[in-house]
Amino acid sequence: MPFIPLVLALIGGATAPDSLTGPGVSHRLAVYRAARIADVRYDLSLDVTGRDTARGHVTIRFARRGAGDAILDWRGLALATTRVNGRETSGIVANGAHVRIPAAALRVGQNVVDLDFASAIAPAGASIIRFHDSTDGADYLYTLLVPADANALFPCFDQPDLKARVTMTLRVRRGWTAVANGVVADSMTADSATVFHFRESDPISTYLIAFAAGPWKTATKAVNGRPITMYARASRFAEVEADSLIDANGRALGWLEEYFARPFPFAKFAFVLAPAFPFGGMEHPGAVFYNEESFIYRERPTLVQRLGRTATIYHEVAHQWFGDYVTMRWFDDLWLKEGFATYMAAKMQDALDPSAQAWKTFYLRNKPVAYGVDATAGTTPVWQALGNLDQAKSNYGAIVYNKAPGVLKQLNYLVGDDAFRAGLRSYLAAHPYGNATWRDLLSAVGTAAHRDLQPWGREYILRRGVPIVEARPSRNATNAKAAVASVELVQRPAQAIFGTAPWPIRTELLAWGDSPDASPSRIPVELRDARGVVRLPARIASPALLFPNAGDNAYAVTLLDSGSVQWVARRIGAVDDSFLRAMLWGSLWDLVREARYAPVDYIQLAVRELPRERDEQIASSILGHVARAANRYLSETQLAAVLPALDEELVSVVADAARPYGIRKSHLDALVAVSRTPEQLARLERFLDDSIPGLPLRAPSRWAIVTTLVARGAADAEQRLAAETRRDSTSEGRRRAFVAGAARPSAASKADYFRRYFADSTLNEDWATASLDAFNAPGHEALTLPFLRAALDSLPWIQRNRRIFYLGSWLGAFTGGQTSAEASAVVDRFLAEHAALAPDLRAKVLQSADELRRAVAIRRSWAGGAALRSGAHTGILRE
Repeated sequence: MPFIPLVLALIGGATAPDSLTGPGVSHRLAVYRAARIADVRYDLSLDVTGRDTARGHVTIRFARRGAGDAILDWRGLALATTRVNGRETSGIVANGAHVRIPAAALRVGQNVVDLDFASAIAPAGASIIRFHDSTDGADYLYTLLVPADANALFPCFDQPDLKARVTMTLRVRRGWTAVANGVVADSMTADSATVFHFRESDPISTYLIAFAAGPWKTATKAVNGRPITMYARASRFAEVEADSLIDANGRALGWLEEYFARPFPFAKFAFVLAPAFPFGGMEHPGAVFYNEESFIYRERPTLVQRLGRTATIYHEVAHQWFGDYVTMRWFDDLWLKEGFATYMAAKMQDALDPSAQAWKTFYLRNKPVAYGVDATAGTTPVWQALGNLDQAKSNYGAIVYNKAPGVLKQLNYLVGDDAFRAGLRSYLAAHPYGNATWRDLLSAVGTAAHRDLQPWGREYILRRGVPIVEARPSRNATNAKAAVASVELVQRPAQAIFGTAPWPIRTELLAWGDSPDASPSRIPVELRDARGVVRLPARIASPALLFPNAGDNAYAVTLLDSGSVQWVARRIGAVDDSFLRAMLWGSLWDLVREARYAPVDYIQLAVRELPRERDEQIASSILGHVARAANRYLSETQLAAVLPALDEELVSVVADAARPYGIRKSHLDALVAVSRTPEQLARLERFLDDSIPGLPLRAPSRWAIVTTLVARGAADAEQRLAAETRRDSTSEGRRRAFVAGAARPSAASKADYFRRYFADSTLNEDWATASLDAFNAPGHEALTLPFLRAALDSLPWIQRNRRIFYLGSWLGAFTGGQTSAEASAVVDRFLAEHAALAPDLRAKVLQSADELRRAVAIRRSWAGGAALRSGAHTGILRE
């Protein structure tokens, strides 16, 4: 039938919305509805054969308890005549955010509402994303509704605690296939379209409703008796490691079923490799989406990449229980799904592949990121108060994704494995297909552990910030060489605004003597006060290394004392325990960021130790820090002093065909990142022209080199960019060319890109995100400083119009790309002039600006630093 334009009464600008039907989905509205609405079902039909618009019809069935109007959420393109309980109804009001159905039209008990609507299909900013494959001209569609964009797709009760059973019908172009939450019941092709009918799903929250449609190719395989289907782009299907990906998802499902003592809770499991997907993955039941770029490799992957892909799979599969089966009641408890999915992914990897050293990976992937945000003045608690889902995007970030799993590791260590597992099983059993809060979780674990965990939760879930822990040897004041009988552990908040109360910390102190035959001792510690004294065993009479977080069970920034720094500088290469070695390098880097250890010293130590570093993950981490220090923390004079030795070390490893591929690749990445002289840039060009023995250059490494050549203004940069664009004409190549263009050292080019970030409706959000660091490339600070204030002023627009992680990427690029006191002053003026800035946005600015402030402090603290006087590592630590 033809689509009828909007005929409902509208609230215009002259009539203010009431407190329930204002913009977004308020917590007040959510509470109002949760008390009145239950047993929701959506029968959703969508015609997505049009290019820019989806036409749809939804029948909403729900039970109404008590009095009051029914309020739906809707901010799509158009809404047609509504029928309530089979009758056209007057008095229905739509205001561009909500649809209010008067109580007079409703019954106590079962109600049925029918609506026709239209919603947008677009490359970005819509509930249905359209991706065009330039390789073969095909189009693909997929939904992206988290955290509260379901109401841009169809009218609904868009809050996590009004779960619904969803029946979906999709009309797609002929020759396309489709996947959704439910199992396909049947499909029928006629004329130019195919219609897919999907069976009713299990109860799910609206943000988990999903479909994908297009000329996908599929692979299906049974793992432990369960069929799993993968959907991938036709033009890239031959590149996909289908068996490996399906097996990894199947292994995760099997392990979690056993660990949780609860079967997989949904009717089917399928996954889609979604092109230009702006997240790592999304856990929709029956239709998990993974980021295609991270799952299909265009060059030989490193260990870090492969471990990252596995971690993403395990994370999204864990969500089937934590997030999908039991869902947080409101997005203030977002960590209940994200933190748990990350932590369970690590536990799973440790159990399924002990040789992978999952807890070392967990440390490297989570702790530095968490500490980097949690030590800022803008950090938030793990539980983040949220008045409206309009601001839910701000809750996504390092606190819920990285701190929360770190806190869970501390909880697991505190109560023990058996109690932790029993508590999780009890929690899941108590809330089947339901909703819960952090207090429910801690109550379940506490019951299993026979202890009250609510006080612990107040410190780790409700309190913001991170403790800094240091170990101080208690030496004889008159005899510095006398034995050390005890060690004082001292904790303090990273920011004074976090309060002075100590955190309860359970950890292990590692003490290690300095003799060649010495072995470390680990001493369990429960630190309840700001200071605690630990007695040392007699055999560790004079410890040279003290590390108060052995095993990484504590959630705390661990800073080494000066004696331990000297020990690490001498002996870190002899530490066989790679997990400990990773943490010691991490602690050194924390001292660099605290402006207590010279970045020049860190680089010189890395140059000395990297040739014998055999762990790919550790080498990659060190080299990432080296590149950051070289590009952001050093003056030109300091860089000139250390760059020749650094360059020599990087080149020697890249050229050494006997070294493992992953080690060579991480060195190549670092070499590309720090190259700047004409000679170094010319060498990069030779890499493009001549193969490196045993290290063939393919995309994306070739694009990384081209981007550096463009950013550094190499003489042939534009010709190289044009040549690489011709060489790689795929959709991925076009994306990389766009990123490289953002690196042009030209004020006009920067202005054009900045304009496109807001005005170009065809610009895919994934492309925009990928280009932000290139726009703010090292050495471009003067070019990009004029855009810093505009970038800050645009934050409300970005929050309204972009996806959940974009805001953090935007701020991180524009503030992290600066290193000057002048840039820091721009941020300060912005905050001072916007006293009424939304608290969540102010917090995000403070979080991101912390790295800029640290760069300024580090440069000031170590200007003309001591290491330059000797040209060798000094190991000076500022107390």
